[in-house]
Amino acid sequence: MATEAYGIVHFFAGGTREQYDASVAAVHPGDGQLPAGQIFHAAGPSEGGWTIMAVHESQESWETFRDGTLLPRFNQGIDGGFTSLPEETVVDLYTLLP
Repeated sequence: MATEAYGIVHFFAGGTREQYDASVAAVHPGDGQLPAGQIFHAAGPSEGGWTIMAVHESQESWETFRDGTLLPRFNQGIDGGFTSLPEETVVDLYTLLP
């Protein structure tokens, strides 16, 4: 099934759960809530750090979140959050199942 959904994978080398919790609290609208346009979010420890996977309705909704919320907050600094930008992998999704 073809889709316009847009996937992002962020890897934070040396990242921790505590940094993730602080960072998500700073960029998401509330506990357990996704930013506008984001339809999936998963995160957890991975070899050498912390990985976040997100799916947005479209590349445009990702760019709106990235440019309007995510990068400005990271550039301000997030107390207890990740201290550097992640390694980013873009996934131009072909299939997205419920």
